[in-house]
Amino acid sequence: MPPTETWTVKRLLEWTTDFLKKKGMDSPRLEAEILLASAMNIKRIELYTNFDTEPSEPQRTTFREFVKRRGMWEPVAYLVGFKEFYSIPFKVDPNVLIPRPETEQLVLETLDILKTFAETSHPSICDVGTGSGAIAIALAKNLPKLLKLSAIVAVDRSAEALRVAESNAVANGVADRIKFCCSDLLEEVAETFDVIVANLPYISQSEYDALPKDIRNFEPQHALLAGQKGTEVIERLVTQLPEKLQSDGYVLLECSPMIAQSVADFFADWKSVRIIKDNAGHQRLVLAQINNA
Repeated sequence: MPPTETWTVKRLLEWTTDFLKKKGMDSPRLEAEILLASAMNIKRIELYTNFDTEPSEPQRTTFREFVKRRGMWEPVAYLVGFKEFYSIPFKVDPNVLIPRPETEQLVLETLDILKTFAETSHPSICDVGTGSGAIAIALAKNLPKLLKLSAIVAVDRSAEALRVAESNAVANGVADRIKFCCSDLLEEVAETFDVIVANLPYISQSEYDALPKDIRNFEPQHALLAGQKGTEVIERLVTQLPEKLQSDGYVLLECSPMIAQSVADFFADWKSVRIIKDNAGHQRLVLAQINNA
C-alpha cells in the first residue's frame, strides 16, 4: 500500500478489493470487508457508516497482515477466526474444516427427520466427524424441545478438533446437550442411535490434487481426502452402522455428486434409500433407513 495516501475505510476497501481480484479471489470485495471489519473489531455493516474514517495504526497493521496472508491464499475464515454456519458463529482454526453452506441442507434434512419423532421420545443423535461442531450445535440450538441432556453425541478422531467443537458448544450455549467423544468413526462409541449424520471426507485423490490452493494448502487433509475413490471413509462407516442404529433408524450422509450413487448403492439391502439434491441441483445427500428389528 502506498504510504502517502490517507487510508480511509473507503480507500482501504477499494485498494484491497483490486489487490485480491488480481490474485484471483472469487469474492474480493466481500473478503476485503470481512478482513477490515475484523481488524477494526466492528460489524461489516458499520464499514458503510465509516467510509471516511481512518483506522488507527494498530488496526491498519492488523489489516495489512490479513491482506498479506490472504494474498498467499490463507482462508479468510482462519484469518478472522470464525465462520458463520446456519446463522451461528463458529470458531475455526486449521485443526477443523471450514463449514460450507451446502452442509446446511444436511441440518435441514435432519431437522425434518427428527420432527417425525414425538416430543416425549427424546431421539438419540450422533454426528460423526463433527470437526468444529457445526452440525451438532446447529441441531442442538434448533431442537431444544426434543433434546434431553447429552442427547447428541459428537464424534471426531482429532482431539484438537474436539477442543474447537467443545468451545463452540460453550459459546453457543448448548454444551449441556452435546457429549463429545474422540473416536475413529464409531469404533469407541458405546451407544446406539435413532439418527446418525455425517459429513465425512469424500474427496478422491484426483479431486484433492485439483482443489484451490486455499483449501488444499491450509485446511486439514484428513477432513477432506477419503482415498483414491472418495468413498473409502463412508464405506467404513456403513459397515459399523447395523450395530449402532436402532430399529428403523436413519443415517444421513453428505457426499460429492460424483459418488452419490455409489454411496446409495451401499444401502441396497436397507429398508429405504434416497438421494437428495442440494439447492444447486447436485446430488448431495444420501438418506437411508435401516430395518434391523
